[in-house]
Amino acid sequence: MEQAPGVYLMKDSAGVVLYVGKAACLPDRVASYFVPSADLGPKKQAMLDIVDDFETLTCDGEWEALLTENRLIKDIRPRFNVRLTDDKSFPYLVVTQREDFPRVFVTRNPAGVDESGGVDPVMKGARVFGPFTNAGALREAVQLLQRVFKYRTCKLEILESDDRNRFFRPCLLYSIGQCTAPCAAKISGPAYREDVERFVRFLGTKRSAMLKEMKAEMEREAAGLRFERAAVLRDQVRAIEKLDERATRRDGWQPETEVSPLDPRKGLRALQKTLGLADPIRCLEAIDIAHLQGGETVGSKVCFVDGRPLKNQYRRFRVRSVEGGNDDYASIREVVSRRYREAGAGHELYPDVILIDGGLGQLHAALQAFESLDVRPPMVVSLAKKEELLFVQDRGEPVRLGRDNPGLRLCQAIRDEAHRFAQHYHHVLRRKKTLGEEG
Repeated sequence: MEQAPGVYLMKDSAGVVLYVGKAACLPDRVASYFVPSADLGPKKQAMLDIVDDFETLTCDGEWEALLTENRLIKDIRPRFNVRLTDDKSFPYLVVTQREDFPRVFVTRNPAGVDESGGVDPVMKGARVFGPFTNAGALREAVQLLQRVFKYRTCKLEILESDDRNRFFRPCLLYSIGQCTAPCAAKISGPAYREDVERFVRFLGTKRSAMLKEMKAEMEREAAGLRFERAAVLRDQVRAIEKLDERATRRDGWQPETEVSPLDPRKGLRALQKTLGLADPIRCLEAIDIAHLQGGETVGSKVCFVDGRPLKNQYRRFRVRSVEGGNDDYASIREVVSRRYREAGAGHELYPDVILIDGGLGQLHAALQAFESLDVRPPMVVSLAKKEELLFVQDRGEPVRLGRDNPGLRLCQAIRDEAHRFAQHYHHVLRRKKTLGEEG
């Protein structure tokens, strides 16, 4: 096992993941579980009796181990993990672009979706950095760098053309030299935006010149026995260095916060009209089949209520009836039967619409499974990739919706979430190993 930071997965004899953890040094952390004196506490101690195997995944640093651990726990939901099972995510740094005087702030909602499903106008076109794994260090760095680049962090709506700005009294940050006070017309729009652009460029560099200067000042303060000032500089250096401990949105570590904004109410109303349903759609579930590692087949079920994901109703199914081949139809029949047998008996939530990932064949396979169940669903549809045709039960021809149709976009988002939920666990585990073998 490589002496490196990473993530470890404890498994039982059936290969089911029991626990996911991170480590600064994988061999030392994994070995600590199996020494006679190991005491994991009352909740995890019982895990050692059923652990049969473990798997490790090396990472580029502790920051990536944090992201990997967070992603795997949210996707797998191991029974012995307590932390990171909620919807809390790592923060992002945002620099707005469409305001006369752009501002800088930290958020955990990079898509800018509000409670009503709309999008905050300030997030449109904004520059988003992250996610960052150390929220405290990120906020400290933002405050520290504000002294250098003097950007604003307030929520004021400031228009450059408003003559009343010159009568406005700026806040304390202007008095202590941390903001140039565009709210009080103390700086022109072009000059302010130039400062913000320098800050954006600074985020994209290694920041070596600033860090070198700060470290030299820290050494001078320590040599002069001014240890308190040296300690402050040391902490500031560490905060700026931690700006490198981040991923990017294209890495897909937090898709639940990074998805493209969509108004779910419009989507549900449009889908109700397309399907000709008399009652509003409240609950919508999607089924997807995925083939992992070239052979193992799994099914996923995601649940959306009022257009929002209900994570505690997500499920994975290991397909048992299909061996030695990739039979999507048989897999769909098994997953649908297992999922809706209990729901039909009234023991679980029964959706208004069930969406199958696939075309007409996949829809027929799902309907065949429902024929053996006591309760028939109100509406089953399937959405084919590429052409994005919507196949509807009891209709001979598929429905072709415009690309901007809110109902189609909602179905696409839910289908893609089902696919992500089925595949992402496998992708996280295999991506690093594949890159390592190629390297």
